[in-house]
Amino acid sequence: MIFPSVDELTQQNKYNRYTLVIAVAKCARMVTEEYVSQRENAERMLANKETDKSLAALIKKDFRDEKAVRIGINRLYSGEYSIDDASLDSTCNH
Repeated sequence: MIFPSVDELTQQNKYNRYTLVIAVAKCARMVTEEYVSQRENAERMLANKETDKSLAALIKKDFRDEKAVRIGINRLYSGEYSIDDASLDSTCNH
């Protein structure tokens, strides 16, 4: 993982690496759930002949081209997801 660096993701040591790993894993799980939902909808549309597009065209490009962990890291870095300070357990808030 070159960009963003671990230091950037831990927000200048505000969070330790363990917290970061747990947060990224939870974000990646959320991304995977989004992908599965999009794929199920696309498959349903194709089965019902509601569209003439390919399966790949019906799924967002991010989900097709990037791994869930990379998307989770990018979303944490951009601030789309954040680490919840209110609990001892790090959670991914959307």
